[in-house]
Amino acid sequence: AGGRGQTTSGGGGCTARKRRWRSGPCRMSDMEREVLAALGQGETINTLELAKQRGWDHNEVVGLMKSLTADGCATMDQHSFNTFALTDEGKATVANGSPEVALLRAIPEEGMPMAEVKKNHKVGMGVAMKSKWLKVDGPTVFRAVTPDEVVDQLAEDLRSIELKEGAEDSVPEATAKGLKKRNQISVTKTTYFVCNKGPKWAPNRSKAESAITKEMLDSGSWREKTFKPINYHALGSQVNGGFLHPLMQVRTEFRKILIGMGFEEMPTSKWVENSFWNFDSLFQPQQHPARDAHDTFFIKEPATASLESCTPGLVDKVCEMHERGGHGSIGQRYKWSLDEAKKNILRTHTTAVSSQMLHRLATQEGGFKPAKFFSIDRVFRNETMDKTHLAEFHQVEGLVADYNLSLGDLIGVIKQFFVEIGIEDVRFKPAFNPYTEPSMEIFGFHPDLKVWTEIGNSGMFRPEMLRPLGLPEGVRVIAWGLALERPTMIKFRVKDIREMFGHRIKLDNTKTSQLPLFKEPRE
Repeated sequence: AGGRGQTTSGGGGCTARKRRWRSGPCRMSDMEREVLAALGQGETINTLELAKQRGWDHNEVVGLMKSLTADGCATMDQHSFNTFALTDEGKATVANGSPEVALLRAIPEEGMPMAEVKKNHKVGMGVAMKSKWLKVDGPTVFRAVTPDEVVDQLAEDLRSIELKEGAEDSVPEATAKGLKKRNQISVTKTTYFVCNKGPKWAPNRSKAESAITKEMLDSGSWREKTFKPINYHALGSQVNGGFLHPLMQVRTEFRKILIGMGFEEMPTSKWVENSFWNFDSLFQPQQHPARDAHDTFFIKEPATASLESCTPGLVDKVCEMHERGGHGSIGQRYKWSLDEAKKNILRTHTTAVSSQMLHRLATQEGGFKPAKFFSIDRVFRNETMDKTHLAEFHQVEGLVADYNLSLGDLIGVIKQFFVEIGIEDVRFKPAFNPYTEPSMEIFGFHPDLKVWTEIGNSGMFRPEMLRPLGLPEGVRVIAWGLALERPTMIKFRVKDIREMFGHRIKLDNTKTSQLPLFKEPRE
């Protein structure tokens, strides 16, 4: 083959006019100079032959030829050939004969039990049976031919490879595949290139400039320079900005799902809220533990808010419901404080916005009309942070206001939402909330933590909350609040919420985060 220095044109060897290459080490510039000179004289260069004659590294020669070809100084044609080498098993076959012949010699005239053949001669049995050297009579195997009547073709093929020093033509291609399959030989593929003079050949290659410089313009040397071609269709470098935080990606997906379910988004841009809308309008008593400093962040300046913007009579109705009740309720039975209601806080839930939307719904022109609202925004709790709790997190809240709603409607809507985001392991547990009755906690199963994790709360708003807001008799409101972080932890199998929100998050996640598992909302 031409790859081993022969002069056959099919193998890619050199032409009859051959250069005697100087042996010994060579710098890359000297290699390039000699190669260019040989190409200029019309010689064909075999990279493998050249590397062997000069003692050069073949990869360096190939690299040079590829560089010259890229500049048009040379052309390249790829060729390859295989060489064979006997494995340890192949060498044993040459020395001792093939396994099938060894089996034939081992079987005596009276035969050998099949069990013994399978135990001691399993490798050679298949070939011997296929060659019809054996016959089986019941549980015994007999010889169909004598060892002197057969040719050990496997050993002969291996000897042929040894004799020809592993040359590719030492055995047919099909035979070589069979030998390799039987682990008798290993095959090494060698790739080389046959190179000729290119259309832009020059005795000395000049480096093409990638860009024109001020110095070239000042001196005028740009006229004699060669420039690299410009690819006007190449894409620009990737912009490293504008990536959404993983939670914001989930927020966008949840928002799309809720809008697809027919919900309208509520305005939630106010993080600072007064206690009246955050607590009192929800029929939450002023002595409730959730209103203490160890659960709520109070604003120092301004510490209080004015309630003058509330609809006339609304504050008095809420006060009346807390102190004496109404609409079948006995109320909370305590002295309600306006000063306590005016205190500013960082909102503890977006239900503060829900109560305002319900009041607006009740007092709008034309009277009450059924509606479905949702919001996704940040809320704040004075909690000890751990792997499932944060002092600030995102709450997904939804509500449906209509006539004659039931607890079954609430469970159905919540399950539909979670199915849409791909979380089907959902459970409900009875709970207590000051402003909902009945109330339920929502749990989702975390596949890695192997625990049911609380991901939200839900219930039906109490009449003591709805009637002071102005909603008519017969109107019921089902509502729920879900943490955005915890469903995301379950979905993406994050074990520690602090790795997803806060200083522990890896910035690369904003580039690589994807949402392949969330489903489109059903029609």
